[in-house]
Amino acid sequence: MNLSFTTEQAAYMSAIACNEAKGDLVSLETAIHNGLEAGLTVSQVKEALSQLYAYTGFPRSLNALTVLRQVIADRQAKGAKVLMGEEPSTLPEDYDALEQGTAVQTQLSGKPFDYTFAPATDYYLKAHLFGDIFARDNLTYADRELVTVSALSGLQGVEPQLKAHIAGARNMGVTEEQLQGIVVALAANGLLDEAGRLAKNYAELSNGEANKPSNSASAQTFVWPQGKSNDAYAQYFVGNSYLQPYWGGVANVTFEPSCRNNWHIHHGAVQVLICVSGKGWYQEWNKPAVPLTPGTVIAIPEGVKHWHGAAADSWMQHLAIHTLEQPGASNEWLEPVSGQQYNQATH
Repeated sequence: MNLSFTTEQAAYMSAIACNEAKGDLVSLETAIHNGLEAGLTVSQVKEALSQLYAYTGFPRSLNALTVLRQVIADRQAKGAKVLMGEEPSTLPEDYDALEQGTAVQTQLSGKPFDYTFAPATDYYLKAHLFGDIFARDNLTYADRELVTVSALSGLQGVEPQLKAHIAGARNMGVTEEQLQGIVVALAANGLLDEAGRLAKNYAELSNGEANKPSNSASAQTFVWPQGKSNDAYAQYFVGNSYLQPYWGGVANVTFEPSCRNNWHIHHGAVQVLICVSGKGWYQEWNKPAVPLTPGTVIAIPEGVKHWHGAAADSWMQHLAIHTLEQPGASNEWLEPVSGQQYNQATH
């Protein structure tokens, strides 16, 4: 069972789940409004917020459901779009939650899982979470894992569970493109540190041969797509770069080894970089270079002269997005980063 959401709906569902986990009710309200406007149903959002009590606790889940109820009332009062959606199907009388939950947990984990250290917890996981909750069919298994990965990205100190659910999402039918879409969605919705956390754990879990490109642009492969040759901006780069645009104004830029952009300044906007693959560098004028590795988040202040690019021995990919953008925002391209400057900064 694959995702039932469109790209836009999935993006807002990710923002809803992550803000629920953080307990940020103001941002959650905005995300719910946006999600309902994009066609998410009340049934889907309510189900996601109800499921999350198993991951983030009843207080956050109940507070989020209260926000959802108020958003529905506000939108109905204004005549705005509200799709109620279908409620889950009634379970058969002979439904066995423990048996079904054990099968679902095995599918998600890729193998049987028994938590013998705490038998009661093992029972709750199987019979309740993966049995009672996952049996409710107003969300697919893939939908539920997108919700869970998004929420765990909003919590600190749960990296083992986050990695387990990234793998579980794959087992439940979430594609690599859709997993990467969660990182993009969090970034586009202003959840920058959370996007970095997910990018780091996703890269660590995916760090196989596909994430170790050769030094040949024609032969290299990534888990993240390389995109097309960045011809429109080639004059502002030393070396070859590639561009892959995403939803929400996010772009993935790929740099071949030693490739870097010219010194430049953003006027009227803050640019945020999130490294998703490989190794690279970011440097501000008259400051030491900062290494870029998967999960690194750099917020570039408005008006600051800087450059960023790949390490000499590695390709590098980062997401880029502009925030706090003002009318008339622009980018001022300056001189190239010379070989001497690059070598001094990166050694």
